[in-house]
Amino acid sequence: MSSIGTGYDLSAAQFSPDGRVFQVEYAQKAVENSSTAIGIRCKDGIILAVEKLIASKLHEDDSNQRIFNIDKHIGMAVAGLLTDAREIVDIARTEASNYRLQYGSSVPLKYLTERVAMYMHAYTLYSSVRPFGASVLLASYCNDVPELFMIDPSGVPLGYNGCAIGKAKQSAKTEIEKLKLREISAQEAVKEATKIIYVVHDEVKDKAFQLQLSWVGKDTNGVHSLVPQDLVESAEEYVKQAMEESDSDED
Repeated sequence: MSSIGTGYDLSAAQFSPDGRVFQVEYAQKAVENSSTAIGIRCKDGIILAVEKLIASKLHEDDSNQRIFNIDKHIGMAVAGLLTDAREIVDIARTEASNYRLQYGSSVPLKYLTERVAMYMHAYTLYSSVRPFGASVLLASYCNDVPELFMIDPSGVPLGYNGCAIGKAKQSAKTEIEKLKLREISAQEAVKEATKIIYVVHDEVKDKAFQLQLSWVGKDTNGVHSLVPQDLVESAEEYVKQAMEESDSDED
């Protein structure tokens, strides 16, 4: 069968003769053309790291953030169309708020992930809408248990020990697989996540970028927050020195 839509890509509700939904594939392609985001599950928390590409030097540093707070114990990193991702963030925040109002406690991450995934999947079923052009990583630390989930544009939720989405996801996944995730601490994982973002960015030779890091775990008392700036700067300095030493060794 032809890999071209040839009329079967006009609606998200229509299958091609070989069983494909082209609009979902187009949405996934939008994610693959976006900046890279990774999640690492270590022994005492979760680290989220995002490569935020800088389109213009005139932009303010805190504009177009790609890491969001959903609840006090849940964070989200996104890749793909940022406007679509913000809608998913609003959906997740509403679900978390409704759960707290109804049950009087924080929403479990698995429940929240399934609710958001159902909403994203609904947008692949009707001809009047289109799939979200974004994938998201959801992280939490509750009852001393770190959890990490990914939802793709088709609405499939999967749990991970380490995950990457975006342009360089395959290279990032290869780097994550080298880590002994269940043995490293959150402090060590911050350096490893920084290294992975720098390595995959260097491979694709893309435009300038800003590193965004957040974590949730024992060090933050289960609260999702941005990694302190001094720790980020320390990790970046460590990675830059390691990459310079690697380049000099190759020469």
